[in-house]
Amino acid sequence: MTPRSVKRLLLLALIAALIAAFFAFDLHRFLTLANLKASQARFTALYQQSPAAVLGAYFLFYILVVAANLPGATVMTLAGGALFGFLPALVAVSFASSIGATLACLLARYLLRDLVQARFGDKLARINAGIAREGAFYLFSIRLIPVFPFFVVNLLFGLTPMPLPTFYWVSQLGMLPATLVFINAGSQLGRLDSLAGILSPSLLASFAALGLFPLAAKKFLGWWRGRKAGTGR
Repeated sequence: MTPRSVKRLLLLALIAALIAAFFAFDLHRFLTLANLKASQARFTALYQQSPAAVLGAYFLFYILVVAANLPGATVMTLAGGALFGFLPALVAVSFASSIGATLACLLARYLLRDLVQARFGDKLARINAGIAREGAFYLFSIRLIPVFPFFVVNLLFGLTPMPLPTFYWVSQLGMLPATLVFINAGSQLGRLDSLAGILSPSLLASFAALGLFPLAAKKFLGWWRGRKAGTGR
């Protein structure tokens, strides 16, 4: 066995151990909306005492969750808006989600190729055809409208020839609108003090945006593709 193979096996073992620990210690119970509301006051107090440390820990944990394809990124996004406010959460989530996605793509490319090919190979031909047809814009459109689950996109694009820097910046740009919507919804949840607040106009607008965003993005992409076809570019 070559030194490179040994390193790959060790890294795979480390990732498997982290995922096993996540479920063995029932850590996913913390990534729920119910726990978010129950722990909000405590985390807010910690954030006020050590904002850089708390925000930094959140940033690193978010990257780990996304890179390891663990459940909970959506709740963490809402939690970021609730705990940190709109702008700090937007910056943290936008970069953490893109970095985590790129790490997951990297892992699939160099460590999990056979596993991903066996599990999602039927979808790979469609993605390769889309890249050949539209290039990086195909990834952008998938990020705007989740044709495939988030983690599947990260893994499958690891098996394509798309350069990692391109994957990163297109992902960050393509995920930004949805991140804006979810962070805003989380910030509204953070202000919710009673059940009556569920009917507040700002919170209702935030959840309406969650539902309407995919439709608006689909309309935009349809218009853009029609425009490109009309101009012959």
